[in-house]
Amino acid sequence: MDGEAVAGNKKNARRRRAWILFQDESGVSERPPVRRTWAPKGETPVLVYAFNWKKLSISAALGYRWDGKRCRLWFQTRPGSYNDERLIVFLRDLKKHLRGQEAILIWDGLPAHKSRKMKQYLESQRSWLQVETLPGYSPDLNPVEDLWSNIKGQELANRCVAGLGEAEDGVCSGMARVRQSMLPFSFLHHAGLFF
Repeated sequence: MDGEAVAGNKKNARRRRAWILFQDESGVSERPPVRRTWAPKGETPVLVYAFNWKKLSISAALGYRWDGKRCRLWFQTRPGSYNDERLIVFLRDLKKHLRGQEAILIWDGLPAHKSRKMKQYLESQRSWLQVETLPGYSPDLNPVEDLWSNIKGQELANRCVAGLGEAEDGVCSGMARVRQSMLPFSFLHHAGLFF
């Protein structure tokens, strides 16, 4: 998706009064994202955590109104990984939150996004949802990537959790912080996209 394609989607969204939604998935585990931190001089900070591979997956969509005056953040967490069935559930919930408004969904080429079941579902949703795929190997065009970096660099940074519930609490508090700020517009601008 080059600049002309994005411009075309913006014009299409404005004409249809549709939300432009950027969607992506990520995951967190009980192992903390390690970041630089402060410590007393001469004392190396030590993080104590369980070496566990349990995973919490997150699906998020950053939505921008056709006129660029509003943005919204929707997310969902699940243990394990997202597949086409779980993503369809996320899209159904998203449809409920939009309350009949149209949307243009922009996402990457994850195999679950291209499965036969997903294609059938998307075909049945054409009345409200148009789908565009980002070009391969271009995560920098998706503002949701900056959302992941922001939350993992703040609420989850160096956070040693006793279980996935505590990790989920960190994710939820980070999402709440982002919702109450102008960060979603910053994420969009960092991706090189403007209204």
